[in-house]
Order: sequence, then C-alpha cells, then structure tokens
Amino acid sequence: MAEHTLTGKNVLIAGGAKNLGGLIARQAAEAGANVAIHYNSESSKTDAEQTLADIEATGVRGVVLSGDLTKPENIEKLFAEATEALGKIDVAVNTVGKVLRKPIVDTTEDEYDDMFDVNAKSAYFFIKEAGKQLADNGKVISLVTSLLGAFTDGYSTYAGGKSPVEHFTRAAAKEYAERGISVTAIAPGPMDTPFFYGQETPERVEFHKSQAMGNQLTKIEDIAPIVRFLATDGWWITGQTIFANGGYTTR
Repeated sequence: MAEHTLTGKNVLIAGGAKNLGGLIARQAAEAGANVAIHYNSESSKTDAEQTLADIEATGVRGVVLSGDLTKPENIEKLFAEATEALGKIDVAVNTVGKVLRKPIVDTTEDEYDDMFDVNAKSAYFFIKEAGKQLADNGKVISLVTSLLGAFTDGYSTYAGGKSPVEHFTRAAAKEYAERGISVTAIAPGPMDTPFFYGQETPERVEFHKSQAMGNQLTKIEDIAPIVRFLATDGWWITGQTIFANGGYTTR
C-alpha cells in the first residue's frame, strides 16, 4: 500500500504568512515538507518572514513570495517562483479571502468587484495554475466558508464570492483525476481571528459562538489538521467541500 506523507514534498500556501495559513505552513514543515509562503500586502511581510524562520528551524527549505493574486499573471508567477525555489509543487493550498458584512442595498459596484476578485477570481486561477503546474498525485485545497450552508444576512458578497469555489473544485476534481490530483475545499465556521472580528459586533460574536459545540468559534487549530489530512491520508477524498465548524451549520 502506498504511503501518503508530506516528507520531502513541496507545499505552496497562498496567504501563508499568518493566522490559519501560517499554522498550515508550520505544520507542513513539521511533517517534513518544504514550504513556499505567499503573502499579499506589505503589512504581512514581517509575519511571512517569521513563519519562514519557524519552518526553516525544523530543517526544511522555505521561501517567501508575494503578489496580488487577483491578477492571473501573478498566480502564474507565484507557481513559477515556488517551483524554481523548491522544485515541482506537490500540494497547493489557497487560504486567500476577504470578508465584508454589509447590506445588499448599501453595497457598491467597486465593493462587489473587489470581493469577487479576491474570493472567486483568484481561487479560479489558482486552481487553474495548480492543474497546470502540480506534480502528478498532487493536492489542491481551497478554503471557503460555512456560510455556504447558512441562511443569514449581511454576507452576500462574501458567501456569494466563495460559493463558486465549490463548483470550481468539483469541475477540477473531475478534470485532474486522470493525473491522480485531488481537489477539495474546507468550509470553516466563523474563525477566531482578526479576519472575523472586524465585521461583527460583540453581541453577534456571542450569537455565532452559541451556534457551535462548546459555545466557541472555529479555531485555526481545528482546521489546519484537516488540511494536513487531505494532503496525506485523505488523498482519496476529492471534489468535496468539508464543513468543519462544530455544528455551526450543515446542509
């Protein structure tokens, strides 16, 4: 029986500087993988460099790369630079996302375009480039949201922008199967990170907590092991969106 491991593999993480992406990067390195860490804004550069130091301390190789992934040419460049630095990429993880909580009647065209560029367009072209550049038997893992299974207000452009990623995932899973590449998505519940708190009132935070086991938000430590599983022993799972949210919502 084939052994499914990250030892000696090359992992690319879009949005890998901090929070969930940073934890995924560190856990991949601890499992023996070389890691390419992508960050977008200059404000994340220091975090990316610290994550790089952490992974190199485990004895693996790493590299920090940057770029605006709403531009497909930057995604092509990201994969090319990661491959040049580490070798053929085996696992591509996309944690990139942007959240906006705003009523539909108040949402501008620019806000709509920005949200769909970050949450849908960048995900599509990341999956596309992964299909072109990944090694055979590789893994593509995207982060979406459990709001895809919720009936709620305020998040039309966030949940709406993430929803196409499910369909991209299903199509790519069929198209890439011949090469043994699995394509999956993980849908966390509201996560205990700054990404979430900036959009919510304290009262709504407490409501979101009340909807999950243990009266708590999803933690990055709940999600990173699922990424590691899909990249190793979970290789047979493909075309799926995994709702990991402590019972916050399902469908």
